Amino acid sequence: MAYIDPSEFATKLVDSGEQKVYMSTKDTIIRAYMAGAILALAAVFAITVATKTGSPLVGALLFPIGFIMLYLMKFDLLTGVFTLVPLAWIDKRPGVTFGQMMRNWGLVALGNFFGAFTVAVMMAYIFTMGFNTDGGAIAAKVAGIGEARTLGYAAHGTDGWITVFIRGMLCNWMVSMGVVGAMISTSVSGKWLAMWMPVMLFFFMGFEHSIVNMFLFPFSLIMGGDFTVADYLLWNELPVALGNLVGGLVFVGLPIYYTHAKTSAARNLNKS
Repeated sequence: MAYIDPSEFATKLVDSGEQKVYMSTKDTIIRAYMAGAILALAAVFAITVATKTGSPLVGALLFPIGFIMLYLMKFDLLTGVFTLVPLAWIDKRPGVTFGQMMRNWGLVALGNFFGAFTVAVMMAYIFTMGFNTDGGAIAAKVAGIGEARTLGYAAHGTDGWITVFIRGMLCNWMVSMGVVGAMISTSVSGKWLAMWMPVMLFFFMGFEHSIVNMFLFPFSLIMGGDFTVADYLLWNELPVALGNLVGGLVFVGLPIYYTHAKTSAARNLNKS
């Protein structure tokens, strides 16, 4: 596995953010749709494995497969563009305005949602034999997760909202470390190894990922989860998305940018 020093790929992070802003609407939405769908499949796969084996760790070990697939295909998640696109704006790249950054985030979020929602509907159909059965143990498990991650937070009011925000922040800290970590290697095996550990960590620890939740909560509602769309948006998706933004940008993007792409002058210790 060839190792690339962060100072060598730091500028590539900014270049990547710029490229995403210039990408056509069609390409942006299609890539985001595919990313949302693949991540949703990975999530239901991990939940299924964890439910059938009784081991959440096994599910967490296997979940990164979806993340790796979508990364290698250069599909886009909102969590990734939260980290990369602001760097191009901060770097004052031509054409990368605040409005263009918001456009990119909006299109990616839209594509991610419809991709994740498509899989939610398909999996719900499969588990219920065309909505003719109750869906079984996995459906009950997901319904319970949906209730716990909305009404469970709501029961604690402001503290619950802050808790889910922090979980979202910790999640994208790890996910963005996976995105950036993949750049340390030029080989496929090196890239997936670098991505595996931080993504597994976030999933096992129950941190909150806005795109995984775009699948999880619609699926939970279809499966009979006892909460509302408003509960989902207010007590999960909104604080999670904000937390994902802060976690990826503040703890990954900006530190790399300001210490590798915009390195300060070295100290002079030879003053007479």
